[in-house]
Amino acid sequence: MAKKSEVERPLRGPFKPFRLKIRALKKKNSIAAFLIDTATIIVSALVISFVIKSFFLRSFYIPSGSMFNTLQINDRIIVNELVPNVVPLQRGDVVVFKDPGGWLGYPPPANPTNLFGQVGEWILSVTGLSSPDNDQHLVKRVIGIGGDHVVCCDLNNRITINGKEIIEPYIAKGSNPSNTEFDVKVPKGSFWVMGDNRSNSEDSRYHARTPGKGFVASKYVVGRAFVISWPFAHFTWLDDYSNVFKSVPAPKP
Repeated sequence: MAKKSEVERPLRGPFKPFRLKIRALKKKNSIAAFLIDTATIIVSALVISFVIKSFFLRSFYIPSGSMFNTLQINDRIIVNELVPNVVPLQRGDVVVFKDPGGWLGYPPPANPTNLFGQVGEWILSVTGLSSPDNDQHLVKRVIGIGGDHVVCCDLNNRITINGKEIIEPYIAKGSNPSNTEFDVKVPKGSFWVMGDNRSNSEDSRYHARTPGKGFVASKYVVGRAFVISWPFAHFTWLDDYSNVFKSVPAPKP
């Protein structure tokens, strides 16, 4: 009589015939069993990667020098997609956002038209090895949040937020806080963003005539970049420089 541990559990449910076929196939052919197990692992990994990419983390590469010296061209960054829907976006955060309209000035690249190209691009995207829509996004630093009064520049040639002057250690060496004057009140649910390389960044300062008037509404925000993941020599956590903004007063109602 077979031991209890050797007795297979009875198969029930609508998938019983399918399971029986797989079990019989595994017993008959060890190669088939190996292929089935491998396919199961691959599919499971793709599903997990898809869920992570869709709801938690995404990878982007840096296409320009607008965030120099913080980010270099072709750096790859990891973005927390829980920001700002679950975790609020703060002044100093490095943010990735979709073009609010008129910022990029060119249409998005065409997607592959053949089936194999589409499937290949999807797999690379799900696993984080590719960012097909990378060129439709921008990366900047949040300077003002909803309600803030942001002005440039005061007598010391510095930006003020709600009347408080800030000293910005993250801007590129040799750059001024801004060579363009501005005086804006950030709408609720929007952000005023600027590149760290102020003399080479087409940011909020230069889009007053776009639909968003230079502000980035939260609906366009993909998430907050928190680490440089590649190349490995550049690996580092991205600082939000909270000390720069800690003394900024709350915006007036």
